[in-house]
Amino acid sequence: MAESERTRSRERERPTQSAYEVAVTYDKERTERQTVGRVVLRLEDCPQEQTRQGLLRPYLDPFLIPDTPLQHWAVFTHEIHTKSGKHRHQGGLVIYVIDGKGYSVINGERVDWEKGDLVLLPLEKGGVEHQHFNSDPAHPALWIAFIHFPLRDYVASEMTQLETAVDYRE
Repeated sequence: MAESERTRSRERERPTQSAYEVAVTYDKERTERQTVGRVVLRLEDCPQEQTRQGLLRPYLDPFLIPDTPLQHWAVFTHEIHTKSGKHRHQGGLVIYVIDGKGYSVINGERVDWEKGDLVLLPLEKGGVEHQHFNSDPAHPALWIAFIHFPLRDYVASEMTQLETAVDYRE
């Protein structure tokens, strides 16, 4: 009896639209976003949020912000007061330092950065472990990151949180 309770149907539900109609609808929605979607994302419309990785402000995110023309990018700022969380993912991330100075530990190697620098997380098999630190506790560091989702998806990136940011509270 226990065996029959664990059995589940593997039959696919019939879609309400054919694959062709889904594609036509997707193209129509994408075209509409290109012509009427937001092209300026204002600071006040993009609230900061304390996450396990740190204090982030998402500007573009295909999962959270569906009304912009560019749906294949994630763009967010990260404000670092002391240190970020530590995590691992496939890499391929571009970080531009807007203000402050600090360093990142990338796969065990310290890399210093300051205002105006561009930090590139390499693509590496097995992922890139990294954590970011502010060097001046009186002045938070601020950077903006860019992630191209087709690249992220192509390399089957998976994010694993290894250490939670010090300011995060559940």
